[in-house]
Amino acid sequence: MTTESFGPTALATPANALTVARLAATPALLAVVVARGASWPAVAFWIVLACTDGVDGWLARRHGTTRSGAFLDPLADKCLVLGAMIALVVKNDFWWVPVAIIAGREVGISAYRSYAARRGVSVPARPLAKAKTVVQEVAVGFALLPLTASHHDVALTFLWLAVVLTIASGAQYVLDSGRVSRAV
Repeated sequence: MTTESFGPTALATPANALTVARLAATPALLAVVVARGASWPAVAFWIVLACTDGVDGWLARRHGTTRSGAFLDPLADKCLVLGAMIALVVKNDFWWVPVAIIAGREVGISAYRSYAARRGVSVPARPLAKAKTVVQEVAVGFALLPLTASHHDVALTFLWLAVVLTIASGAQYVLDSGRVSRAV
């Protein structure tokens, strides 16, 4: 069996197609969350979209990572997770403070990664940042799951754990920022 390999400048890859599909489906998910809140359709939709993050990563490693994928995948992650968290704030299921902390870190680190990329320095996702994303996804999942929706402490525990991981992983990137300065 041969696997088609894509170079770093490729745009039309299976991983990018899945990432763009995830990005395109995010507004529909947010509409379901705002309209229905914790419900089986919302949590099923969430699980599908959250799981595609791992699938597109697997596809990218199998077929070749690309610069476009390195940009699109984190963008899709942030749109999906932050969009869902903001929708849950609108529904009064999440408090705005932890979501604002997470959003602030995401915007700041995205700006830092863009700055580094313009200087030719790649800033790959760290393991702690990947764990942070998974915990954020779990927090949203528990908030949408009808079985745990009435037990806000479950989702909120994961949300605050996500805040801790968000701050810690952000600090990791800041501590690593010296290599960007040296690369300039």
